[in-house]
Amino acid sequence: MSANTHHTATPAEGLTFYMKDEHHPEQSTMIGFWIYLMSDCLIFAILFATYAVLGHSFAGGPTAKELFDLKLVAINTAMLLFSSITYGFAMLEMEKGNKGLLVSWLVVTFFFGACFLGIELYEFHHLIEEGAGPWRSAFLSSFFTLVGTHGLHVTCGLVWMAVLMVQISKFGINPANKRRLMTLSMFWHFLDVIWIGVFSFVYLMGVL
Repeated sequence: MSANTHHTATPAEGLTFYMKDEHHPEQSTMIGFWIYLMSDCLIFAILFATYAVLGHSFAGGPTAKELFDLKLVAINTAMLLFSSITYGFAMLEMEKGNKGLLVSWLVVTFFFGACFLGIELYEFHHLIEEGAGPWRSAFLSSFFTLVGTHGLHVTCGLVWMAVLMVQISKFGINPANKRRLMTLSMFWHFLDVIWIGVFSFVYLMGVL
């Protein structure tokens, strides 16, 4: 047999080559994470709808106007918004390939997120001490569930961020870590949008 014999690829071989050439893990990750965020939107939509129905069921207990400290909540909102800005700076450093500044901005973001969570826990503790726990009325049950679910998401985001900082410090800005940073960015900004809804619909409308 001649050494120059031409081998014609079979359809199966061509399909296998095409799939290997076209497979992009970052695209699969992004699509999957968008699906997750949409499902999370449904969860928060249900919680907002529940609060809308039960938000005036005080059962003779304290009202939102009597309980909410709008100045404290405004400070808390600023903490989360600042964390979103600093995460944006971290993403810019990721594009530049600057590992040191990237990790530094993530540390600042983590600090603002932790401050947000700390203020929220202080608010919950203060309300419970005043006898306004989630068992007091349907209004408080729906309030604690909505705000608490958002706080749980922030907690997961902070854990995710801490693990990612360790991975970046150890392995650098490799494609896998870039993909993780981008998905965490989507998650963190999503939490900002949800919190703006909570601040406007729950706190601001409740006090005004």
